[in-house]
Amino acid sequence: MKKYGYVRVSTREQNLDRQVLAMKQEGIEEKNIYSDQMSGKNFDRPKYNRLMKKIKWGDLVVIKSIDRLGRNYTEILEQWRFITKTKKANIQVLDMPLLNTNTVHGDLTGVFISDLVLQILAYVAETERAFIRQRQAEGIQIAKKNGVKFGVPKLDVPEDFQKYYRLWKDKKISIRKGAKAVGMSPSTFYRRCMEKL
Repeated sequence: MKKYGYVRVSTREQNLDRQVLAMKQEGIEEKNIYSDQMSGKNFDRPKYNRLMKKIKWGDLVVIKSIDRLGRNYTEILEQWRFITKTKKANIQVLDMPLLNTNTVHGDLTGVFISDLVLQILAYVAETERAFIRQRQAEGIQIAKKNGVKFGVPKLDVPEDFQKYYRLWKDKKISIRKGAKAVGMSPSTFYRRCMEKL
C-alpha cells in the first residue's frame, strides 16, 4: 500500500503550504504529494488526473478536507466512488475522520460507514441549498409586497431630457448626440427613450 496526498487551492494567489504541511505530518513523502492550483469546477486538473492514474488497489489518498475533491457534492460523490469503487483505494479526510475508508468500525468496513456518512452529508448539503433558495424567494416576495424595489434605483432624468427625446424621436439627432447633450451614456439615454414610446 502506498500513501498519497492531494492538495488544491482555487487560485494561484492562494497558498498550498497549510495543506502540504498537513500531508507531511501524516508521513507522506513530498514526491507523493500532488497539488493543483485551479478551481474545483471541473476535474480536468493535471496533477489530480496523474494521481488517479497512479493509485492502485489498497493505496491511500489523503486530503485535508472533502471539498478538495470538487466544488459540489455531485462531483465529490463521483470522485469518491471512482477512488473507492473503481480504483479500490482508500480515502482519508483529515478534517473529518468519520469519512475515512481505511479504518474498520466494528464488524462493518470503513468504506460502508464512510459511504453512508458521505451520502447523508450530500443530502443535507443539497437540502440546505434548496431551503436557502426557497427562503430567498419567499423573502423577495414579501419585500416586493411591502414596496421594496430591487436593483439599481433609477436616476432622475435631466430637465432637458424631454427636449432631446423629441429631437431623437423626430430623427433630428442620434442617440449618441442626445446622450451627450443630457450627460447620459448612450445606452441609458436609449433605454429611457424606449420607456417613453
